[in-house]
Amino acid sequence: MDLFEKLRTNLGPIGSSSKQLKGHHYFAFPKLEGELGPHMTFQGRKMLNWSLNNYLGLANHPEVRQADAEASARWGLAYPMGARMMSGNSDLHEELEQQLAQFVGKEDAFLLNYGYQGVMSAIEAVVDHRDVIVYDAECHACLIDGIRLHKAKMGEYYKFNHNDMESLEKNLQRATRKAAEKGGAILVITEGVFGMSGKVGSLDKIVALKEKYNFRLLVDDAHGFGTMGETGAGVGEMLNCQDGIDLYFSTFAKSMAAIGAFIAADHDIIMYLKYNMRSQTYAKALPMPYVAGAMKRLELIKTQPELRAKLWENVNALQTGLRSRGFHIGDTTSPVTPVLLQNEGGIPEATALVRDLRENMGIFCSIVVYPVVPKDVIMLRIIPTASHTLEDVEYTLNCFSEIAERLKNGIYRQKVAIEVEE
Repeated sequence: MDLFEKLRTNLGPIGSSSKQLKGHHYFAFPKLEGELGPHMTFQGRKMLNWSLNNYLGLANHPEVRQADAEASARWGLAYPMGARMMSGNSDLHEELEQQLAQFVGKEDAFLLNYGYQGVMSAIEAVVDHRDVIVYDAECHACLIDGIRLHKAKMGEYYKFNHNDMESLEKNLQRATRKAAEKGGAILVITEGVFGMSGKVGSLDKIVALKEKYNFRLLVDDAHGFGTMGETGAGVGEMLNCQDGIDLYFSTFAKSMAAIGAFIAADHDIIMYLKYNMRSQTYAKALPMPYVAGAMKRLELIKTQPELRAKLWENVNALQTGLRSRGFHIGDTTSPVTPVLLQNEGGIPEATALVRDLRENMGIFCSIVVYPVVPKDVIMLRIIPTASHTLEDVEYTLNCFSEIAERLKNGIYRQKVAIEVEE
């Protein structure tokens, strides 16, 4: 068989779903145009946009735009050149690291080029073949891929049921025996906020288990950084267990509305990572405009709590409104708002529903279908931000009530049947 032949005929689970939906550039790889924010253009139509992780509205904050522009004019996108270990380090990179570490209550931090590759590489660096990983079943793909790197080194790993402390403890017992047998240690991996469901990780309960078991804890708090906790320092701050998080990771792609990421820990551990994370050792340093821009974003997170307050005003209005209208939004206690609809008509019916939302009601949000959720479920994932208004929320609630009624009455199934006949 020719290698490329099997690629042409099988797009994989996500690609196959997109092909079935006839959804390239519509459901997958859509093109949203105009200024980043709650109102954008999609295929020539104005949309109320609920699909951006721009939680605090910093993407188009005037101070952020000015800082980005001034940094780009001063340094360009090339400076500094080279990997940080060789020629790409700067005082500004190290200053940002210290500011991030202080904000999340750690001794030191390491600035990363990208979140996905960065956390994968961090996992690969801190564990070897003797060590055992124990991870939450709903960990993000970047964490799973980091665990795959551990597997490639013949490392052991166990999965515990999502947010289930009894399951975690059973797997910690297994891991303790295995680590003792191999002469290794244990790393537990979980998230602050799970990005699909919006559930908050049981970090305080996990930290409490350190009294019984010897392990270190890595937390991916991508959706919690900037949004959760009294100051926005994340879920560990909110649950008063930040000190028990040994490796704190977050990306800039959510609340910071930027490129980059960081990992924070004890100084000695950060020094180890600086010399052993392959994704940073062999990659160009984060360009200076992103570094300066991140410093401005962090400043605003710290000095403008009204942004977080407005985000939560919108979150509470949206989630309370959805629940009061009978919608199932799971157990979210974060800004991530999944709306779960029963769908007996499969992907075609889901397609008709989303087209109705976009083309007739002017609402753009992400759709999630099988295999990510069960075959009889449509998930509409809504991300409220500080830039939305209560009027946006009320309009969306009314539209969702309308589509739910149409779904219940079989309107979308009838539409699919008519299209098939034609």
